[in-house]
Amino acid sequence: MAKIKVKQIASTIDRPKNQKLVIKALGLGKISKVREHNDTPQIRGMINKVKHLVKVTE
Repeated sequence: MAKIKVKQIASTIDRPKNQKLVIKALGLGKISKVREHNDTPQIRGMINKVKHLVKVTE
């Protein structure tokens, strides 16, 4: 299965609670932290919720 790297590029301060929870569920939490995930529709949906806070590389 294809892998994608997700990097947090912005802070979650002053963001809605659901966005903070999505960042935590992706394994992020600090700026510049990178996690690798399988490229599934569920992960893509989570990334779409916080696309302004993360950067995705294929």
